[in-house]
Amino acid sequence: MLASLGEPPEVTMRRILVIGSYNRDTVLRVPRFPQPGETLAARALDRFHGGKGSNQAVAAARAGAAVSLAAAIGTDEAAEAALALWAAEGIGAASVHRRAGVPTGEALILLDDRGENEIVIVGGANATLAPEEAVAALGVSALVLAQLETPVEATLAAFVAARAAGARTLLNAAPAQVLPEALLDATAILMVNETEAERLAGRSGAPADLAAALASRVAEGVVLTAGAAGAWWAARGAAPSHVPAVPTDVVDSTGSGDAFAGAMAAGLAEGLPIEAALRRGATAGALACRRLGAVPSLPRRAEILALGG
Repeated sequence: MLASLGEPPEVTMRRILVIGSYNRDTVLRVPRFPQPGETLAARALDRFHGGKGSNQAVAAARAGAAVSLAAAIGTDEAAEAALALWAAEGIGAASVHRRAGVPTGEALILLDDRGENEIVIVGGANATLAPEEAVAALGVSALVLAQLETPVEATLAAFVAARAAGARTLLNAAPAQVLPEALLDATAILMVNETEAERLAGRSGAPADLAAALASRVAEGVVLTAGAAGAWWAARGAAPSHVPAVPTDVVDSTGSGDAFAGAMAAGLAEGLPIEAALRRGATAGALACRRLGAVPSLPRRAEILALGG
């Protein structure tokens, strides 16, 4: 039982397992994105912890959840930094596997003056996470959260085992790609942005329509995030509902989606209804836009609750 900051001790958090990536992020701040063939001078260079899996694990832990991580890293300096991060955040790393001779994942991020970003990822050790390693990490987790920066086969195996054990599965289908139907069948809640929703649906459309179209392919429903336009929840057989965005000043949007996913997962692990968990996620996502860097921007539980999440 984990008592959360600012709340009565009877609040209980069920354990979350995050299956996902760790990347060392190199952020180049540029006035605008370069055109093809153009050389553009960056104004600054910063390095941060990153990777959607690690970011979402940190976001969920800071939102008050008990979190463990299944991941693969190298034996380099970036891997040592990752282990130190997870230890500092109270994230269980017993199911993090180290690979000799394989580099820890890397990401190059261009950040422009509007706070928008473009990202290129080198998977490295992330691409080596095996299905049996992901399944072995399940333990007593009540909710399993995954993304698409580690092998789909590992996530599928863990989701099938988790569903058989009665655990809830939450898939953040990012980066955008076509998914096997078996993975969607094993997914309770699907989280996508507009681009990812269009890729999975095979068409464009209004956010509410896309969410509704995808809801029939998963067990519970779909969360579709749309930045300043807010988010939509579409359950199977029900009309979509809208969660407004929280107004914010955008400094860097890099970690906002991960903050949303992690805080929403923490809310679900706490037993909140889906729309209350969505509001918590939307609040965390807005707070994450206010600071530079993915992990430095991820808000803590007290900040989220103070803003009404």
